[in-house]
Amino acid sequence: MMFGPAGGGFAPGGAQTSAAAGLPFAGVPAELREKADRILATEPEHPAPDVRFDPVMSDRQPFTLRRFLGAHRWRLGAAFVLVVLETLALQAGGILTQQGIDHGIVDGDTGVIVTVALLYVLSVIVATAAGAWRVSFTGRLGERLLYELRLRVFSHLQRLSIDFYTDERAGRLLTRMTSDVDALQQLFQDGLVNVAVQLLTLLVVTVILVALEPTLALVTILVVVPALLASTLWYRAASDRSFGVVRDRIADVLADLSETLQGIRIVTAFNRRRHNVVTHRRIVRRYRDANVVTARQGALYGPGADLLGALAQVVVVLVGGRMVLDGEITIGTLAAFVLYLTAFFAPIQQLVQLYSTYQSGQAAVGKLRELLATEPSVAEAPDAHDLPPIDGRVELVGVGFAYRPDMPVLVDVDLVIEPGETFALVGTTGSGKSTIAKLVTRFHDPTAGSVRIDGHDLRDVTVASLRRQLGVVPQEPFLFAASLRENVAFGRPGAEEAEVLAACVAVGLGDLIDRLPDGLDTFVHERGVSLSSGERQQIALARAFLSRPRVLVLDEATSSLDLESETVVERALDAVLEGRTAIVIAHRLATAMRADRIAVVESGRIVELGTPQQLRELGGRWAAMEATWHRHAGGG
Repeated sequence: MMFGPAGGGFAPGGAQTSAAAGLPFAGVPAELREKADRILATEPEHPAPDVRFDPVMSDRQPFTLRRFLGAHRWRLGAAFVLVVLETLALQAGGILTQQGIDHGIVDGDTGVIVTVALLYVLSVIVATAAGAWRVSFTGRLGERLLYELRLRVFSHLQRLSIDFYTDERAGRLLTRMTSDVDALQQLFQDGLVNVAVQLLTLLVVTVILVALEPTLALVTILVVVPALLASTLWYRAASDRSFGVVRDRIADVLADLSETLQGIRIVTAFNRRRHNVVTHRRIVRRYRDANVVTARQGALYGPGADLLGALAQVVVVLVGGRMVLDGEITIGTLAAFVLYLTAFFAPIQQLVQLYSTYQSGQAAVGKLRELLATEPSVAEAPDAHDLPPIDGRVELVGVGFAYRPDMPVLVDVDLVIEPGETFALVGTTGSGKSTIAKLVTRFHDPTAGSVRIDGHDLRDVTVASLRRQLGVVPQEPFLFAASLRENVAFGRPGAEEAEVLAACVAVGLGDLIDRLPDGLDTFVHERGVSLSSGERQQIALARAFLSRPRVLVLDEATSSLDLESETVVERALDAVLEGRTAIVIAHRLATAMRADRIAVVESGRIVELGTPQQLRELGGRWAAMEATWHRHAGGG
């Protein structure tokens, strides 16, 4: 868990801690702490969640609204029963009006009028009670459905491979979890249930109209239904396209917003704020234009349906009035027919409004279906076995890899790294050294050959058992908005405090912890903006140290540090690498020269391999790089 006993971002004394340490403000202000404590005291105890995550995609059937709701069909059936009860109670009014007029008012029978009035009141009470129960029941069911959907989408995002996030913008993924899920929430809570209510109302009213007076019902159907059907078919086809565009445009808005906020420092440094406003205005304008199209379509369809309803009422009054004068029907029947005719068009108008909600929800379903159908490129085999405790022998056999078929990155790489060996990969940018590290950590699978640890092909072992024995320290370590303890213990959430502290001390963080009033409980801002580059890198090393990996990959872990920070981190590396197989990707030759062996990578091939002394004596590429480094450092 990311937020443990310290309570996440609201650690006690968070504001004073940050101020005393010279960090930006965080935590609960002192003047609000007492109120916050009172509120927290009323919070119920929540048991630890039982979370199960399967890295293998088990459900490959397309995500559809029917399948999404099908798992809760019995609860939906109960909701439908409430809808039926509510609809029948609401539509009893017309029949009671007919009886009151024909047998009460016309006949002058007060008893009938009183009885009809009491029954009318009873029907309203029943409809109100059923409606309230239905809204409450479907509201809880809707939240449960969306809770499960959010977990399903989030779990799928955790399952997808690294290359998916390389190709996809973060803002568009946020849209799937926010805007699209919200559209489904609105569809279920405000759309589907109301659609059921209105469709059932339309069916009941149609039956009643035919039963009351078949001739008037036939006139109504002949006047209204053909025109209404034609306009509905047009609106459906047009809105299908326009709502899909709306979902794409809102994704563009969120993607641009997310990217701008993440790069706000660069935006400010290069004075791009005005340019970004212009760009965002253009993106928002496209979103606005897409919404204007859907609004224009609704504006044409809605009033058109109202006009058809008004024309139908005019025809019914003219024809029905003549029938009353001719004695063919009673006044009560005509009055009831006019009431039900209004009730006939009210659901149609509601369905017109709900159709926009339905189309928005269906567009969201399409986007979610596309996401959930995405297969991880690095998939765990269904028959994968757990990787046993390893010694750390890494072997690449005939490995080839390409991010794109026409651009190979690695070509026929053979390499053996012995247990406990510190092995450095050096080369120019784009030579393929980082790709080798990504294959060892199984962020990608080779397109040719195999990567093995202690003789086990990585494609044959479970991802969880592999990750437990691998550690990665990237060039830019990522720190979460949590306490220092939680960031260090990220790989081992259950680690004891003494273990966490020992890991911090081992990488040289002891002095920093001593300076912080809350020590390990100090809140670390998102991405560690309140810490120096060296301190962030030390925390990443402490995280790797605590997780006790047998194989550790360091991806240019010191390239962004100043000399003083690099010295501190180099000492920390000595503690972290002891007794472990280490693969070090190094731009700085000082880091590479500390390795037991070095491989020089060029154009996707290993062109030199050996100890620093052997490569120096070889007089090849490594020797040239080392001579250049010494010359720039003032050593030659």
